[in-house]
Amino acid sequence: MQAPIAKKIEKKLEKHGDIRIDNYYWLNDRENPEVIDYLTKENEYTAEILKSTEGLQAKLFDEMKARIKEDDSSVPYKLNGFWYLTEFQKGKEYPIYKRRKEDLSSADEIMFDVNKMAEGHSYYQLGGLSVSENNQLVSFGVDNVSRRIYTIQIKDLSTGEILADKIENTTGGSVWAADNKTLFYTRKDETLRAFQIWKHILGTSQEDDTLVFEETDDTFNAFVYKSKSKKYIIIGSSSSVSDEFRYIPSNQPDAEFKIFQERERDLEYSIEHFGDSFYIQTNKDDAFNYKLMKTSVEKTAQENWEEVIPHREETFIEGFEIFKNYLVIEERTNGLIQLNIKAWDKSADYFLPFTEETYTANVGTNPDFDTDILRYSYTSLTTPSSVIDFNMNDKSFEIKKEQVVIGDFDKSNYVSERIWAEARDGELVPISIVRRKDTVLSEKTPLLLYAYGSYGYTIEPYFSSIRLSLLDRGFVYAIAHIRGGQYLGREWYDEGKMLEKKNTFFDFIDAAKHLIKENYTSSQHLYAMGGSAGGLLMGAVINYEPNLFNGVIAQVPFVDVVTTMLDDTIPLTTGEYDEWGNPNEKEYYDYIKSYSPYDNVEAKAYPNLMVTTGLHDSQVQYWEPAKWVAKLREIKTDNNILILETNMETGHGGASGRFESLKEDAKEDAFLFMLEGITE
Repeated sequence: MQAPIAKKIEKKLEKHGDIRIDNYYWLNDRENPEVIDYLTKENEYTAEILKSTEGLQAKLFDEMKARIKEDDSSVPYKLNGFWYLTEFQKGKEYPIYKRRKEDLSSADEIMFDVNKMAEGHSYYQLGGLSVSENNQLVSFGVDNVSRRIYTIQIKDLSTGEILADKIENTTGGSVWAADNKTLFYTRKDETLRAFQIWKHILGTSQEDDTLVFEETDDTFNAFVYKSKSKKYIIIGSSSSVSDEFRYIPSNQPDAEFKIFQERERDLEYSIEHFGDSFYIQTNKDDAFNYKLMKTSVEKTAQENWEEVIPHREETFIEGFEIFKNYLVIEERTNGLIQLNIKAWDKSADYFLPFTEETYTANVGTNPDFDTDILRYSYTSLTTPSSVIDFNMNDKSFEIKKEQVVIGDFDKSNYVSERIWAEARDGELVPISIVRRKDTVLSEKTPLLLYAYGSYGYTIEPYFSSIRLSLLDRGFVYAIAHIRGGQYLGREWYDEGKMLEKKNTFFDFIDAAKHLIKENYTSSQHLYAMGGSAGGLLMGAVINYEPNLFNGVIAQVPFVDVVTTMLDDTIPLTTGEYDEWGNPNEKEYYDYIKSYSPYDNVEAKAYPNLMVTTGLHDSQVQYWEPAKWVAKLREIKTDNNILILETNMETGHGGASGRFESLKEDAKEDAFLFMLEGITE
């Protein structure tokens, strides 16, 4: 079967006197039957190329699914007199949300059975559950298109009735005021930016709702939440480098929102309430790794802020949790999360003990102030995730749940480590690695290197039962903690964005070369994978070093950076100027163009390449990977595999449902195994 060849229609794109020719711009129209026909042909071609792996795909899917405990439930947490939990039943794709009154031995009250709600939908996502303070009503959001546009509805938990209220074009989340009839929610504009906060009164239509805040700066996104104390409704508005909050007492839903601290360029802060104070995590006064401050609820402007935890150059504050007797700081030093527990009366100040070389730990769901039990989660590349209750008084642990891996899994069969690769500018890049203990490292060992590297988002070294299918077939799996993420603190992020974005790409390349140099693998058996902004990473590194990898998987890749960042009608564009730069300014235009994968495709040999996307993707529009594949197919000089698979029913996150997405994982693994000659 011949690969599809997209027709060429020349489109001249001019900016700053520079002309770019985009022959595949016409693919930017999902209503055009020719576009759908082309994507369908690409899917058929992908199926043909992977035809020999169909049996293996089925086997991989079955073994991935078989490791997952089908009849499973979350660890219950107590909130306002009820225990809440989520349950999965054998053979079903979606969760069931339940609660029990006062006592865990009480009868189940089923709030939502998403399996029933999803019937007749090819995609279904329920989110944003918010229970009123009188425990009688729950608001929820539904997206059945996969564009991350939710319709909010309200359920009466005493009768089971879905009320007539219907609020469209929202983020899905909402917040109840203390009167149990007023709901605050966030609306999206035509670019899917969250830009307005509205107030809805129970029993009225959306047309009667009141606009309480509009974010007019299109580089900011708005959101609303309730403080842990339940005393305040808080509206936040954030960009990549600045924040602004405003608040009202939750028992005064008609009050006018009061600004906490006016926005200032490069002043970042977030707030939480406890007692007679607001607590503030902020970078004020050049605290690039953040510090913790507090201020009176009466005087919230920054000149009144007092230091609680000082800024430390070597330690990045990720977040904090407040209890009646304790303050818990979630912080990261040398890449590793630590939980620092401090008694308010200064009688205790200690860290939870973690011993593995590479791991991740996070504060869990802790809705109550009046407890000395800290709930947190722990996982590593070899340790299934656990939910743990820790008594901050006597330092005793209770493992409430450890992820069950069905079958013959034995964690002692796997080993993990963290090594450091020297980047070309002298920085040391951490790499977390996992493999089977009996996998022999040599130039013939297959290795999959994963990374993301944008928005300050850190890819943690976490356990995955799905990943065992790779490890058990002799693959090594590695995560490169490259700049653009915050693994080594805020500066690690700042050095991988804007006019230093290329550090992200070079860190990944240098990490890959270090793995080869240390005899973990060779270019003939080295593979790379990344999604979204990590897909941009994939596109950039294969332009720079096309011979470094045997195969690459680019999931929903952001590859047409210049054109997208110049189009402020596309979702998310304007809010990204502080991440990538604004190409309306020539300095940023030239820099972005110099690495944008689509603009830098050349007539040379590229590695085997699998590209995935979703027709309804709201984060990275489907036409970016489609255009990229079309251009690669036209220009590249090799005969290596190049396939594009478009999920015609989903968006950025792929398939909904608990097991459906495993088919995508199985297909990606099968692609790698095909390149390695692994058939079983």
